[in-house]
Amino acid sequence: MHLTPCAALSALTVFAAHAAPALADDDDNCRRNARPTISFVEFQSPNLIINSSGQVVPNGLLTVKGKLQIPADCRRGHERNSPRPGLPAVLILHGSSGVDARGDFHAESLHAAGIATLEIDMWEARGVSNGASRPALPALTYPDAFSALRFLGTQAGIDAQRVGVLGFSWGGVIAMASASNNVASAVGGTLRFKAHVAHYPVCYAYNNPNIPYSAFGATAGNPLTGAPVLIQIGTQDDYDRATTADNGAQRCINLKASLTAAEQRNIDVVTYDGAYHAWDKLQVSFKPYDPFGHLGADRFNAAARIDIRPDVAKAHEARQQLVRFFERKL
Repeated sequence: MHLTPCAALSALTVFAAHAAPALADDDDNCRRNARPTISFVEFQSPNLIINSSGQVVPNGLLTVKGKLQIPADCRRGHERNSPRPGLPAVLILHGSSGVDARGDFHAESLHAAGIATLEIDMWEARGVSNGASRPALPALTYPDAFSALRFLGTQAGIDAQRVGVLGFSWGGVIAMASASNNVASAVGGTLRFKAHVAHYPVCYAYNNPNIPYSAFGATAGNPLTGAPVLIQIGTQDDYDRATTADNGAQRCINLKASLTAAEQRNIDVVTYDGAYHAWDKLQVSFKPYDPFGHLGADRFNAAARIDIRPDVAKAHEARQQLVRFFERKL
């Protein structure tokens, strides 16, 4: 059979019209269904303790374990389920209850955006079984974040200059602290995270004279690194309010306002009306005791409780926010 030039062109046009959607569908299927490459890893991190004089001092090394996930490469012409070079990555830091559903919930969407994740277990390294036996201060776990950042810099396929950090509650405090020069220099040397996301990071605790190592911002003597920071907080957060009539997000808003104008430009505070502490923890609700609760008043009231309630819609909204943030900033 002989095709005229017009007929051949028509046939190619029809083929292209059908082939392009097929390729697009193939890429979409890859993004939805491809599994990340999972490795269980470990690295060394300084073990900080509080000595008898009340000073934070090093006491040997800890072995910190974690789950490293590298998303599949869904670009056309590349082998499926194979890592691509130069990926951005996000370190995920758990809250007081330890590793839970939040890590994988957010990691899933980060992987779909082509971002690798490393979620570490700070409690397993210290023999901590629950929040009641956690370290006395988040500052004692700051080295874990920078040790993880150093570890990620040694991994093939990870761009060491494009690593962010995401923390929940206790981990959120670390995510915030790591955005300050004093902490980053003291614990990480020249290492710096490129972007920070802190979910409900107990904002009343910063620049608080009753809490050691809480300085945050240039006006408090601890200038920020200049990396962008996203804080996500609910209005019903029981850590950052004294009573149920108070706005649990206001302390985070006030913290941003206390910074210099230059520092404020790098901080975004997103509030979720009606959301409780750990609203993105999609597990059954519960009410634990925490002496840091209700602006620290709970240390004098053993009967006090923090309301932890999941909110599916707001969890998905917050996940979209943080993925977009990391896509722009890493």
